[in-house]
Amino acid sequence: MKLQNSTLSALIITHNEANHINELIENVSFADEIIVVDSFSEDGTIERLQQYPNVKVFQNKFLDFANQRNFAISKATSNWILFIDADERLPKLLVEEIKEKINVPTNIVAYKIPRKFVFKEKILNYSGLQTDFILRLFKRGKANYDTDIKVHEVLKVNGRIGKLKNPMLHYSYSDYKSYKAKTEHYARLKAKMLFEKGARPTWFDLYIKPVYKFLYNYIFRLGFLDGNEGLIICQLNAYGVKYRYEYLNELFLGSPKE
Repeated sequence: MKLQNSTLSALIITHNEANHINELIENVSFADEIIVVDSFSEDGTIERLQQYPNVKVFQNKFLDFANQRNFAISKATSNWILFIDADERLPKLLVEEIKEKINVPTNIVAYKIPRKFVFKEKILNYSGLQTDFILRLFKRGKANYDTDIKVHEVLKVNGRIGKLKNPMLHYSYSDYKSYKAKTEHYARLKAKMLFEKGARPTWFDLYIKPVYKFLYNYIFRLGFLDGNEGLIICQLNAYGVKYRYEYLNELFLGSPKE
């Protein structure tokens, strides 16, 4: 069912997402406009997207997440914008809530959406993930991403922000190797941000922060209640902190690993 009053643009940024893209496009088919900004995928993502005449595809060199998302925003034409990543899905209840919210007169210009982390087929309810809310739904012209923040980008909103009740699902963990590679990718981006600011890693950063990250999420944020899956995620997220500062140190030494 198409939206009646307000219109919605679903925006997606991709790089080598052939395994996700078909299911994702079907998932956001309720939107009036679907826009994909791809950073030159080489795994068949573009070929799969060509199967959908209703999808607008743009290719743009990836500099960082904030700039890539802002580029996607510049291509949107609807009243409202919804960002969704390739490994995220919108359950039916959330889709209906989105339709309702954007068609009800309000002074709210953006909404935070709760997000549930899915470890293969299991939803993790703890491990530091229980307060995961992300700003992904907003009125066009009322928000843009802060280009000073390259990773875990921040949406700057000009107006009132609300919250949705129904969560989206985040299928970030497919296997250990791919999640570890993703963790390292984000860690390198964060390290480059710190390097640009002149921040040097300390002994505390390299050895204490990773241990604290693990203990905080596994003990104090109840990761142990998520079982073996919680243990793995807490370990990998702590590893990401360690890798970030190791990479930052290598940047200062002039020999960063890729």
